[in-house]
Parts: sequence; C-alpha cells; structure tokens
Amino acid sequence: MKIVDCRTYRIAVPTRRHHTWASKMETPIGHHAVVRLETEDGIVGWGEAPAGETWGGAEMRYYGETPETVCHMIEVHLFPAIRELSPLRMANIHARMDKVVKGHPYAKAALDIALYDIAGKALGQPVCDLLGGDFRDSIEVTHSLGIMPVDRCIEEAKQAVAEGILTIKCKTGLDPDRDVELVRRLREEVSATVKIRVDANEAYPSVSEAVRVTRLQQEYGVFICEQPLMGAEMLARVAERIDIPVMADESAWTVHDIVELHRLRAAECFSCYVTKPGGLWRARQQGDMAQALRMSCDIGGSVELGIGNAANLHLGAALENAILPSVLPVSKPKGAAGPEIAGNYYLDDIIAEPFAYRDGRVYRPTGPGLGIEVDEDKIAEYAL
Repeated sequence: MKIVDCRTYRIAVPTRRHHTWASKMETPIGHHAVVRLETEDGIVGWGEAPAGETWGGAEMRYYGETPETVCHMIEVHLFPAIRELSPLRMANIHARMDKVVKGHPYAKAALDIALYDIAGKALGQPVCDLLGGDFRDSIEVTHSLGIMPVDRCIEEAKQAVAEGILTIKCKTGLDPDRDVELVRRLREEVSATVKIRVDANEAYPSVSEAVRVTRLQQEYGVFICEQPLMGAEMLARVAERIDIPVMADESAWTVHDIVELHRLRAAECFSCYVTKPGGLWRARQQGDMAQALRMSCDIGGSVELGIGNAANLHLGAALENAILPSVLPVSKPKGAAGPEIAGNYYLDDIIAEPFAYRDGRVYRPTGPGLGIEVDEDKIAEYAL
C-alpha cells in the first residue's frame, strides 16, 4: 500500500457569527487547508489544518501558518518526501517530514491525519484503535464565547446551556473590568451546575494583572485559568498565586514543552491539539508524557471542520488523561439535525453526516479511519 496522489485545497465556509479571541480579532475562522491523499489501491484519506497567521508560541518559539503556507509546504516539500511510503510507517514518515522541513506542524498534521484515515480504512479500524484503543466514546463540549459584548455573551450562553452545554469558556484578556463582569453575570444567569473557564490567550500585560483579575473571577466559581499571559515562566508566577489550576495552551506545543511546564510548575493541565505538535502521532506522544507527569488535558483546536474535528475526537478517545471538557465543535452540514448554538460555529460543513450530540457531549465517529464521509461537492463549493 503506497501513497501515490496528493491534492490540497483552501476552503472557507460560512460562519454562524464572527468568533474572536485576544490574538485573533480580525482574521476569520473557517479558512482552512484540506488535503486529500490516495493510495495505489484507490483508498482515499482526508486531512485538515485550521492554520492561523496569528497563532504561535511565546517569543517566536513557534510561528503562524496559513492555509496558503500549509498547501505550499505539502505540495513542494512534504508530500514529495513521503510519496510511495506506506501510511502504516508513521514513525518513518514523521522522521522524513522533519528532515526536509523544520517546523510547520500544521502542514505536517494535515498529512498525518489523512495518513491515519487511510491506514484505518485499510485495516478496517477506527483511528483511535491505531492510537492504542479508546477510553471513552465521547467528550464533553465546552462552548466558547468569543470576545463580544457581555449581554450578547449571556444570551448565547443561555441558549447553549438550554441545548445541553455543561461548560462555558469565556474569551478574555483585552478588558479586565469586562472579564470580571462577564464571569459575574454568567454565574448569576446560568445554572449553578454549569462550569465556567476563562482563556485570555496570553493577553494580560503582567503577572500582577493576570493574578488580580483571576482572583476576582475565582469568587464566581471559575475552575480553570487558561494561558493568561505569555511564556511558561510567567505562567508559573501566576500559578503560585491563584487558587485554581493554570492550563497551558500557547505554551504547550511539543513533548519538550510539557517537560518544561512540569519542571517550572507552570501548569497542572494543558490543551492537547492534533495540530500543534504536528499530527496524531506526535500528539499521542505529548499526551503520554503528560500522563507520566500526572498532568491532565482537554482536546484543543482552532474550531475545526468535520475532518479535523473527527481527528480531535479520536485523539480524545485514546488519551487516558483527556478528562477535561473541550472546545470541540458539534460538526454538521447545513440542514442536518443538531444544536443551533451549542458547539456550533459554522452554517455548513464539508462532511456528509452530522456528528452525534447528546447531553452536552459530542461522540466520535465509529467507522474505519476517521469514520466520516467527506462531501467533495462541498469542497468544490467552498474552495478559494
């Protein structure tokens, strides 16, 4: 079984509303790179990279990618390096990709996802089984509120909770007074059983400001403080002064970052992405390292479409320590059944069937590979 063909696409799907966070106030979500691989036997695998130019690590340790850079790196450098290899040789494939290109994890992740999709289809197994087997069949959905006026956030949160959401994430970091007011209002107006977490995406200007705001938010039952400011050392200084766990996101891209976070006592948990480490193969390693160091995680992402979201769900099923509610979309094509607000960021998708959603949880697809059918007509419709 050899990979013989690769096609890349840049697509943009319509969004339900403009979704923003402190480091992404202008560029829209839903502009992603998609890759289609095919073997000599005609098995097709799909991958996705929701790359963003403003998304990276502290002090230029990691850097932004775009759908354009992802497609270029795959077409010119990465696919030629792995052409005609078997998708079952995943360790060898990653070694070859890392040899010809340093960095560019989102481009590598798109290929990695498509390769796992092919391997699972060839073996008749879901991707999570190729990652060692599943610990769960679904993940609790955290509904993310972008940076919006407080009243609009409250309205959307109420709608999401009415559709079963049990955890709300507040995007924060640009206005401390608004950040505290939003959490206070949420606690007043949604059920006391709804969990609230905050995520400033590195935006607070100082340790003292991050600590001051978080301590005020703690009074209203916030249970996780995610990446309040830039850098693992600064996270450690916040972590020692607040009473809730710090979660690392922008500071947690690789296995080496997990070791650093643990050494500095900077975070009790982290957001484990398929894309940041460079694909499912590397994400599995990152999760295992965290497990050994007694760190838990959620499954993070950049509001993927159905291909990337399926990969997220298979990773979340396979990691024992992926126990935290996660910002995973409830992927569904236009007109399909499913929640209108809860976990819903797009008006359409490029998959043929919706993902199952019940009691605040989104369920991983169960078929071979990623377990999804990609609608190639939609790829053509939304191609740029």
